[in-house]
This record gives sequence, structure tokens and C-alpha cells, in this order.
Amino acid sequence: MKKENISLFPSFQFSKYLNAGTIKKDLSSSIVVFLVALPLCLGIALASGAPLFAGLLTGIIGGIVVAAFSGSQLSVSGPAAGLTVIVLNSISSLGTYESFLLAVVLAGLIQIVLGIVKAGSIANYFPSAVIEGMLAAIGIILILKQIPHALGYDASYFSDEASTGETGTFSAIVTAVQNLEPGALFVTLASLAILIFWPRFKILSKLPAPLMVVAVGIALALLFNGSALSLSKEHLVQVPVISNFMEFQNLFIFPDFGSLFNSQVWTVAFTIAIVASLETLLSIEAVDKIDKQKRVSPTNRELFAQGIGNTVSGMLGGLPMTSVIVRSSANVNSGGQTKMSAIFHGIWIIVALAIIPQIINMIPLACLAAILLFTGYKLANIFLFKKMWANGKDQFIPFITTIIAIVATDLLMGVAIGMLIGVYYLLRANLRNPYFGKVVNEQKKLHLKLSEEVSFLNKGAIRYTLSHIPHGAKVIIDGSNSKYIDRDVLEIIENFHASAHNRKIDVELINIRPTYVLPKLEDTISNTKFLVDSNKQI
Repeated sequence: MKKENISLFPSFQFSKYLNAGTIKKDLSSSIVVFLVALPLCLGIALASGAPLFAGLLTGIIGGIVVAAFSGSQLSVSGPAAGLTVIVLNSISSLGTYESFLLAVVLAGLIQIVLGIVKAGSIANYFPSAVIEGMLAAIGIILILKQIPHALGYDASYFSDEASTGETGTFSAIVTAVQNLEPGALFVTLASLAILIFWPRFKILSKLPAPLMVVAVGIALALLFNGSALSLSKEHLVQVPVISNFMEFQNLFIFPDFGSLFNSQVWTVAFTIAIVASLETLLSIEAVDKIDKQKRVSPTNRELFAQGIGNTVSGMLGGLPMTSVIVRSSANVNSGGQTKMSAIFHGIWIIVALAIIPQIINMIPLACLAAILLFTGYKLANIFLFKKMWANGKDQFIPFITTIIAIVATDLLMGVAIGMLIGVYYLLRANLRNPYFGKVVNEQKKLHLKLSEEVSFLNKGAIRYTLSHIPHGAKVIIDGSNSKYIDRDVLEIIENFHASAHNRKIDVELINIRPTYVLPKLEDTISNTKFLVDSNKQI
């Protein structure tokens, strides 16, 4: 279990992250994350029924504010497609966008409280196979969602890690094939070729492949102008162009605090807080899995950071946010090293809005589709499926079930189904491992040596074993190795011991205490600290 004793109120020291060893990789990765995040921010805002600027603002806050408070080095936060339906329905039910913004502020405050009371520890109980399945499912979803854009069907660019169970995804692929744009397909194939082969050339690989994808995509779009391969405006990124400071000021919308006592506002706030927190915890767990340095992110601090981000976002007119696996995995796969990559990506969104919106609007969406297709393949490659198969069915079945469930429904529902299957196999394993038993001799003498920890999950196996011991046998139940035996199990053993004479069974109990007390968490932490200090001295 992950132990977290990191302050929720860290002092962020830029000097710690601005070093030659990581800054170059973080800068390179941040550009890729920015290019991936930009159209997603716009598309999610569009799908949520919110102003387009709200999506960009959420991306900026998620990049700069959340990363500054977060303890995760690679997670990238922003608006998530998993919340689009909730946001759309909430704006409609509350009547005004300003009332909805108040709900976002309250949701952020709730998340701050969840972080302080250490609710993030729930992430310790996500089975590894389910997290692996979630990553693979997101990879498959990315591929499915990006195929239409790779073929030039860009009628609605809002694809992220959730909401794929609808028939729209597959009908969009069919429509894209029927209305294929040769120019977009050419850009996609050229981009994929760069992503695959560019890193193989040592001299050229000093320039990041995704950056070259964008540069080549812009060049091809300009080259195709006036030809049969020409790309229209709908096939390019579209960010708002701000011409003066007054227009910039008018982009911000502020919450309506007069709706504070509206019960519907509080219902929306709690809904957003719970769903966003669960998505964040799942994303953080998944990002830690693909982190090459295998760092462990403090989940309670992450909830606190997300709470700060959502509070600020709601105050300025933004959308609710989560840690987002698509952007985070793009960060990892692009070589990101520290949280500076997420912070830089937020800065690039500001720069794009303020200085170069016209250049950004020249980037073909097919370039971004290629980057996400490549990221999707890395998350759901055949080697992962082979590895999980080799790990046995108790790992493979929850893994493949999670994938199918997420692709067929959505992220949270799919993970919930995967968790149920994972818990089934966990219970199944526990039922089989409460003790080590052996026949001592041919005289029906049975020695049951209990495991180190015997929980209530082992009740069934122990009850079954004791009830099937033959008449006239001699049984030794040995608790010498047991540090903890659950009260329910002790009761079964006591009842068996008391009634065994009815079946002429001779029972001997060795080192079975009347009660067992679990060690306090503080004692466990103290012991861990002692071991760490001892290792340092050695």
C-alpha cells in the first residue's frame, strides 16, 4: 500500500525543476501535449455546451495551477470528455452558465476537503490488471476516435478517453470512409511515417518527431492549396483570434453566488466532485504505471490540487477538470520528465491565444490524429496482451473484461465492471489460501498451519475444510505463524473445537489466541521509517 506523508501545502521551487538534465525533454514534451490538448479543450467545450474559451481556460489552469500544487510529475490536467454529458445536462438544468460555475467552485472546495481527509487512499485498492485494462481500452478508444480525423472527417473534433459506447464512433468511421479526404489521408500517412522512422536517425532525432509532424503538416497544407488535395478550414485547428484587450476581458464569466442556496447547485457540485475525483485517481494510478522512473504520486495531494484547480476554473468561467490520461500518456511517450512539462503546456496555450493564433489555425487535424493514433498503439500494443495472458487467467480475465466494458460503455462504468471481476478473483484466491495443510501419517492425522494473516475472506474455506474432516481423525490447528486471525474465523475454530467430540475428532490448538488486534497505522509507519533509516546507515 502506498504511504503518503507529504504535505498538502508544498512550496513549489522552480529551481528544483529547471536543470539541464530535464528541461530540454520537458520543453519538447510540452509542445506535443499542447498540440494534443488544444483541439481537445475546444472540442470538449463545444460538446459541453460551454463557450470555447472555457475549454482553453481550463487547459491553462490545469497545466499551470494544478501542476504547481500536484505531487505527480507526469500527470496533465484539463477538461475531460468523461464529464461532457454531466456538464451539458447541468448547465441545462441550472438554467444559467453562471449558476453552473458556482457548482464548479463548490466541487473544487469539496475536493480540497477530500484531499485533506485523505480520501485519495482509495486508489491503493485499484487492481493492477484493471488499471492495465483501462490503459489498453483508452488506447483502443484513441484509435477508434481518431480514425475519422485521420481520413479527413472532422465534423466534430472532440475525442478523449471516454464516451465511446455510443454508435456514433463507428458510424463516424463508416461516414469517414465514404467521404475520404485524400489530402488529410496523405498528411496522416506522412505524419505516421515521421513518428515511426524519425527517432531511428540519431542526428535527426534531436528534434522531437511530433514537432516535425506539425511542421510538415503545415507545409503540406500550404502546398495543397488550390489542388485536389486542398484542406478546408474544418480540417484545421480552430482557436479564437482575439484582436484587442476588451475582447479578452469579455471572455471571462464569473459565478452567480446568489444561487448558493439552490439545492440543485449543490447536487451538481457533489456529482462533479465525485466523478472528477474518481477519474483523477484512476488516471494518476495509470500514469504511475507507465512512468519509466516508477515514481509514486501522492493521491491525497492530487485531490487537493484538483480542488484548487476546479475552484479557480469555476471562479474565472472554466469547466471542471480532471487528470486526463490521454494528455498524460502523450506526455510520457514524448519524453516528459517532470511537472514542468504540464506547466509549459499551459503557457503554450496562453502564447497561442495571445500571439500566434493564426499559425496554430494552420495545423491540420490529421497531424494531431496521427500523434494520438501512435499514442493509442503504444497503450494497446500486442505485447501487453501477451504479457497479461502469460500472467494467468486471474489477471487476464479482469484485464480483458475492463477493456471490453470501457469500450462498450464509458470509463467509470467499465472500470467498475472490471473491479467487480477483479474482486471476484481476489476473493477466489483468498478462499484457497487460509492455511497449509498436510496429512502427517496414515492414522487420519491432519496438520493445518494457518497463514500469517487469516481474514474474514477465508471463512468459507476454513469452514468447508473443518466440516469435511472425517470421523475419528486427529486435527492440529497451528496458529504459530499467524499475526492476525479475524474474529469470525476464530469463532469457527472455537465452535469446531467445542463440537468435535460429537464426531470423535481429537482437536489440538497450537498458539491460537482468544483475540487478535491489528497493528495501528502509526506503528506500521514507524516501523517503515525505522527500516528506511537502518538501510541508510548500512
